[in-house]
Order: sequence, then C-alpha cells, then structure tokens
Amino acid sequence: MADLNVNEARIRAMIEGLAQFTATPGAGTTRLTYSEEHRGARGFLLEQMEKAGLVTREDAVGNLFGRIEGQRPDLAPVLVGSHFDSVPNGGAFDGPAGVVAGIETAFAFQDLGLRPERPVEIIAMIEEEGSRFGGGLFGSRLLTGQVGQADLDTMADHDGVSVAQAMRAFGLDPEKAADVALAEGAVHAFLELHIEQGPVLEESADDVAFVTEIVSLTQIEVTLTGAAGHAGTTPMTGRKDALVAASGIIAGLPELVAGIDPSAVATVGRMSVAPGGANVIPNHVSFSVDIRAAKKEIVARIVTALKERLAALDAGGIGHSVAEAIFIPETPMSDAVFDAFAASADAAGIRWRRMPSGAGHDAMILSAITQTGLVFVPSRDGISHAPEEWTDYADLALGVEVIFRATRRIAGA
Repeated sequence: MADLNVNEARIRAMIEGLAQFTATPGAGTTRLTYSEEHRGARGFLLEQMEKAGLVTREDAVGNLFGRIEGQRPDLAPVLVGSHFDSVPNGGAFDGPAGVVAGIETAFAFQDLGLRPERPVEIIAMIEEEGSRFGGGLFGSRLLTGQVGQADLDTMADHDGVSVAQAMRAFGLDPEKAADVALAEGAVHAFLELHIEQGPVLEESADDVAFVTEIVSLTQIEVTLTGAAGHAGTTPMTGRKDALVAASGIIAGLPELVAGIDPSAVATVGRMSVAPGGANVIPNHVSFSVDIRAAKKEIVARIVTALKERLAALDAGGIGHSVAEAIFIPETPMSDAVFDAFAASADAAGIRWRRMPSGAGHDAMILSAITQTGLVFVPSRDGISHAPEEWTDYADLALGVEVIFRATRRIAGA
C-alpha cells in the first residue's frame, strides 16, 4: 500500500472542474488557446492556485504561474506543471493531469506546513497541442526563446486569425511576448506529469513510468496545387487533380517510413481541400505530416524521401511546397531528476519502470534551459486524444505523489 501525502478527492475535483471548460460538451474536451474556454479555464486554475496558497501571475502570452516562496528567494525555482489546452474533442487528462499535479503539490506543501529552501513555481502552459495555430509546444517554445516576435504575425489559425490578433482579442499584448523568455539557469529544474497515452503501464505491474528520453519529431505542412475543372466535362486523362495526387502521397507514407526505419511513425492528421465543391476537381490541397523516430537523422531521412516523392509530381503538372512547422531532435531527460523520481517512488512504495516517450511534451523544450523530468501514469486501453481518454484517479494520485516528493527533495523541503 503506497504512503500518500496528496489528496485523491482534491485531484479528482480539479480534473473534473477543469473539464467543464470545453466547446464540445458531451463530446470530449475542446479547449483552444485564447478561446472563451481558455478564459474560463484560466480563471479556474488561478482560483485553485490561490486556494493552495500560491502567489499567482500571468505572463505576456497567457502562461499561468503560482509561486511558493523559498527560504532563499534568490535561488532559481523548481518548476512543476504542464499545459491546459486540448486537441479538438480530446480527453480530460492530457495536459490537465500535469497542471493538477503541480497544484496538488502546492496543496500538499500547504497541508504539511512546508517551506522549501528554493522557490517552487507551478505552471500551466498554453498551446502545447498546436490545435489552433499549428506547430505545437508553443507556450514552452516561447518560454525558451524559440519563437520570435515576427512569428506571432505569420502563425495563424484556419480562419486566418494570427497569434498576435488572437492575443489582442484575448486582452494580451503581443508586443510584450519576447519578455516571457527565460534565460538558461533561470529555472533549477522542470518536473512534468503526463498520461502515458499508450498501453504499457496498464499491461504491466508497475504504477508509474519515468521517461528516459523523448523521440525526435517534426511537423510539416505540404501544399499541392493542380487545376480546377468541371467534374463531368473534364476527361480523366490529363486532369491535374491535387487531391488524387495527395492521396497517392499519403497512401505511400507507411511503406516509405517502414523502408527507412520500421520503428518510426508518420501521421497525416489534418487536410484542407479547395475549392471544396462536390462537382469540382480540387486544385489546392494542404495536409499536415507528423513524423517521429528515435533519432533526428531518421526523421530527416524520411522528410528527404517524402520531398523526393513530392518532386516527382511536377511531371504531372502538380506543384508542391513544404513548410516545416517544428523540428525537435531526440531529447534525453535529466539523470538527476530521474534519480529523484526513483528515490521518491521507492520511499512511497510505488512501483516504477523506465520508458522512452514517443509523444512530444513541454519537458523536451524546457530541457534547453534546465534539467527536466517526466512521469507517466497509466492510460486505460492506451487511448488518448479522444473523449474516451481515462486514467483512474487512484493511479493518477500515485504519479502526483512522486511529483510532490521529488519536488520536495529537489527544492529542499
């Protein structure tokens, strides 16, 4: 029986409280950045942080912070948290579980009357999923200076609203976005909890997993241009159908990827077709391609091979362009943070295992400026990014306990 300091009922109340802020009630969580659902979640999270005794603030782009002051305020803080946006029709745990882990850690510090030597800051980040503006990991990339001021005007949602425009409508000033970047050493460590989004923990006898490394990934946007025409009067021979060309490229992706590395994966998750008439030959198709592999060199080889196939379309009169939204090399997690997780789990009687992560997380971005660690908790049937996403609260509480104990250990409380 694990020895817990965290409160499972409080964890559940926060997860369920946050889940109410969705644009698709009854059909999963849809909470896009700078939406009204974002605004409601923002208020809820700040309220919970204040209840946990935290001094709260919001940075220039909307990342939320709550601080436990340390006995030595001059020391760099331990940062704990995750993101609070979602994919369309996603689940209630992806992202929020990590934010709630941070806030519950603060509640546990408050319950036990602990004051750490170095400060502890809880963070709730924006736009990790990239569901509104594309690219993903946007909040953490802003925090690490990987997004420039100009990007706020060029990055836009599917309605053509730029990040800068959406920020202004939300009440934020995009001219101050550069102020959020943190210098290397400004954070002592970053600890994140996340649902596994896979079946391994559920199928094993282990309670939690500690991530050893996160795979390399890229997200690119492919655009194909052909010629529109009447569906009934244009012969099949000689057509420049952008959708047919795109379909061939997409259908060939599994074979292309497997030929380079059978363990790599590629996914087309978004497509736009124009003009969009049932009786009009498509002349413009754009689609996303998400590619992940153990090493950045493998990702690069897959992208090169894909570009070669796209170039071959030129002979048939189909033009193409490729834009890279994001590229991240493989990212090892900190050995020191891993050891703190392991010692914390052992002390609490929590069973753990090592695991690489095939999904990208904010921890991989923040590793550019600090030591980072990532804890996984089980996902029922391995399902994520869907309304059926579920983690038992008892399982989640075990992961939060590890986060609490490791934070206490690293912050000196």
